[in-house]
Amino acid sequence: MKFCWSTLYVKDLDKSIQFYEEIIGLPLVRRFNAGEQTEIAFLGSGETQIELIHDTTRPGGNTGTDISWGFAVDSLEQTFESMKDKDIKFLSDIIQPNPHSRFFFIEDPNGFKVQIAEI
Repeated sequence: MKFCWSTLYVKDLDKSIQFYEEIIGLPLVRRFNAGEQTEIAFLGSGETQIELIHDTTRPGGNTGTDISWGFAVDSLEQTFESMKDKDIKFLSDIIQPNPHSRFFFIEDPNGFKVQIAEI
């Protein structure tokens, strides 16, 4: 068994796709209608993707506070500085809980917590 995707119901599919493409760097793999009131998009590269669902009958952004998606970068400082110039809500400064791991948290357009890490 392998992990294929993680799903997030979103408030605005266009804004969410823009965030994950432009800020996180995930390519849009496919986008399609799944009925009259639902549209779905998959983003990512490699085996694991994220699935964004906009359903007009269901409010998006009900994510809770104890879950996040983590994305690895080569340079945490460079990524942190480049994101400061964009309209992004930072949830933390750079955190280093041990000598081998550093990260910070930002928020996506739906209030979902996203961790940017240098491991």
